[in-house]
Amino acid sequence: MKKKIFISVYLMLLILAGCTKVVPIRDALKEDIKIPSGRIEGNKFTGIRYPFKVEAPSHWKISIDFPDFLKELGYEKPGLDDKEQTELYIFNPETRSNIQFDFTPAGQYTEFSQEFIERLTTVATESLREELKEEHGKEIEMMVFPTKPINLKGVQYAAKKYAIYSIKGEKREQGWIYGFKEPYQIFILYMIVEKEGFDDRRDIDMILDKFEVF
Repeated sequence: MKKKIFISVYLMLLILAGCTKVVPIRDALKEDIKIPSGRIEGNKFTGIRYPFKVEAPSHWKISIDFPDFLKELGYEKPGLDDKEQTELYIFNPETRSNIQFDFTPAGQYTEFSQEFIERLTTVATESLREELKEEHGKEIEMMVFPTKPINLKGVQYAAKKYAIYSIKGEKREQGWIYGFKEPYQIFILYMIVEKEGFDDRRDIDMILDKFEVF
């Protein structure tokens, strides 16, 4: 699921970049996978490979390793050769609600704007729709909400889109955020699995509020 969403955004990025004014940004940094992703202290994370920090509620877990339960939710474990290496996973072990953070160097000659970011964020909708139909059948109904700008600390441009659907009686909210902070593209994916007694939507909002690129 995640890979297809990212591929859609990358393809659209290439298409739209060809239609935009060519304005060089600072040379994109190349990821060195030998550099540690970051440092976890309690429920706080500080990036080393990429400059960001975030904090999670006390009952959530923070990990730089792929949690196995994500496979059951439709996510693919990134391979060593994948361009998108997830920097961080944060999840509620009781509900399996989760949020993932990815950073990727941006193309050197791509011009970004808020409108551009929102267009790219919208592109991922059809990838999610096709993926759900492929895995769960055409009867899956999805309520898609409008693309909206979102404020993230230290991020120049960012937009959010999400959809709500049910699988085997389990209600889920699947959301994706695409942002740009020179010279990085930022991908944030989240899934809220509704469970009585938990307010994971509020917790996700708290995590995003604590997220900062420095």
